[in-house]
Amino acid sequence: MKAKGKLTLLPGTPNDDNRDYLPEAIRGSDMVVNENGNNSQVYPARLVEFNEVVLDDIQDTWYEYVPASYDGSQKVPLVVSMHGGLMTGWGQAIYTSWTLVADREGFIVLFPSAGSRRFWLVEVEEEKLEVATKPREDEIYLNTPPNNPDDNHDMNLVLRLIDRMKQKYQVDDGRVFIQGMSMGNLMTSQMARYHGNVFAGKAGSGGPSSPGILFDKRDEVINRAGPLAVWQSRMEHDQVPPHFQGDTDYVVKRNREYWKRINQCDDLPEIKIVGEDNLAFYKGEHADLVFRDVKNRDHGQTFDDAELVWDYLFSGVRRGENGEIVNGEPRSPRQGDNYAIALAVGSDKAYVHNRLVTMSGPVLKHQKLKYHGLNGGTIVRGEYFLVPITFLAEIFDATTTSAEGGYSAELKLKDGRTLQFARGSIGCVVDQRIHSMYCEAVFKNGELYVPIEWICKRLLNNHTTSCEDVLYITDHDAELSLNMARLIRDEILLAGGV
Repeated sequence: MKAKGKLTLLPGTPNDDNRDYLPEAIRGSDMVVNENGNNSQVYPARLVEFNEVVLDDIQDTWYEYVPASYDGSQKVPLVVSMHGGLMTGWGQAIYTSWTLVADREGFIVLFPSAGSRRFWLVEVEEEKLEVATKPREDEIYLNTPPNNPDDNHDMNLVLRLIDRMKQKYQVDDGRVFIQGMSMGNLMTSQMARYHGNVFAGKAGSGGPSSPGILFDKRDEVINRAGPLAVWQSRMEHDQVPPHFQGDTDYVVKRNREYWKRINQCDDLPEIKIVGEDNLAFYKGEHADLVFRDVKNRDHGQTFDDAELVWDYLFSGVRRGENGEIVNGEPRSPRQGDNYAIALAVGSDKAYVHNRLVTMSGPVLKHQKLKYHGLNGGTIVRGEYFLVPITFLAEIFDATTTSAEGGYSAELKLKDGRTLQFARGSIGCVVDQRIHSMYCEAVFKNGELYVPIEWICKRLLNNHTTSCEDVLYITDHDAELSLNMARLIRDEILLAGGV
């Protein structure tokens, strides 16, 4: 095999005036479009279109991308990438970075297209089938899927195309993967439930599956294909498709729970937050699960989703000769932040450097108040997380002493600095110099509570980020997202373990 290629972004001609979902003019051109959901690259020169009757007397279209490094001398991985509703295979190719990562890593990518309506045949809960598939003016509805999943043309097409790719190219049977966006993710998840044994891993962004097709009325998982290495990308501002008619938080949780059960992910996840990327790495008895939430993004997929999926998951997993999922060394280790503290208001648990710690009392949310004018009302100038001073001593390997019945306390850090606090005072004396904190210290549960955000930011140069009464502290840029805040609060801190 030739040397793997260099990953290079090609300059394109921006079209900021075109707001069509998938501008046809992009095809074969150097046009690029950018908006918070679809961010494109220049149409890849090596992307080849195929039109043929493969099965069921239906003319289908698909696209193949073979990197320049491929020469057939050795087996390479295959990634099947499924487009969203109203899109095409070539649309999925330009709205992702799969072809770029393929150039760098030397694998082949298959981009199937759905039928003339550009909608995949995906399952819908029986009681919602009529609502989801009955067209009404100016609304988008799904194609009606067959009652028997084995008669599903789209799933059978994917399987048949994979077989063709194996006949045409030197494809590694143990390293076939599938990924999708939105409705493509619904299709990917459906493939995983019925034909997951064909793949070593699956990934998807947006489009979580309806819980009613994941669990039966006894709350047992519905699956005939078994464990699979799984990646789930969610967007913080995404709303589930309207036919779900359910709570977004519930749908996201149930989709995660589905694969946690199948893969037997029984331990706490390791958390890693870098910039807007929020990652939770679950180790499973049978296969691993990666959950990703992206801060400040709505429905779609980020342009680097393919890069992250490959580096953290697909690059280090294969299906063994006996059908088991085998973990190797991925390009990027699935490890949580080495330095991180996670807290939730009302919980006496803290997640410190990926281990659970119990505090002497629960985290408080304290308001900094301004009493405006002689007879004016109260103005809240800020809300801050307060923790017991003994907790700070434990996690920072410091010592603490108290006086005045506990109303006054000192904290001596490892570097020798001494911090003195007093009940009701916004001041903190650091080595005989006075500092003003975000808010005053309070006395609760028999000891002083102090603002951990101020201490970590001002004195330790940490970065803090919060969302929905969850605080995350680390030593690098990090923006805690909505779904990750809920995961940390509900699955780790309030649950106190898994």
